[in-house]
Amino acid sequence: MSEATTDDTDFERHVLPEIEVLLRVAHSLTRNHAEAEDLVQDTLVRAYRGIGGFDGRHPRAWLLTILRNTHINRNRRRRPELLRDPDAATDRMLSAASDERTDAGIDDAIDVEIIRALESLDEPFRRVVELVDIDGLTYAEAADVLDVPAGTVMSRLHRARSRIRDRLDKVGFTPRSQL
Repeated sequence: MSEATTDDTDFERHVLPEIEVLLRVAHSLTRNHAEAEDLVQDTLVRAYRGIGGFDGRHPRAWLLTILRNTHINRNRRRRPELLRDPDAATDRMLSAASDERTDAGIDDAIDVEIIRALESLDEPFRRVVELVDIDGLTYAEAADVLDVPAGTVMSRLHRARSRIRDRLDKVGFTPRSQL
């Protein structure tokens, strides 16, 4: 069996099953469907090139590390554009976020309040909720994406959930206790 065939087989076995997870995480990082797809595509290209050096253990963690580093590198390249016209960049981000909410068809009041509560969180707390509660990553996988210890993920998640609960309580969306 040639090295290329082995690499292709390893890629199919270790990488392809993780594409959905990569897409969910990329979307939570970019907050834009098209950018998320581009980020995953770049990640897959890098993974394909590096599959020969991969030991086969923990493919999701390996791929999430590639995704995170690719995302960081892409943002570094964009930084000069953001510095030239920060208002336009902010307008684009806000427009994309409102389009996504419209596309999702969120009509239910509690869903709107949950989204507002999530958006009101500081970035580190919101990202942890998105990765663990929305994208379904484990604490260890989220820790890999964020490049923080798993304990930090658990702590941030606990505080974020508490803040979301408090906000929902203030607007009257708390579960009633059963008597």
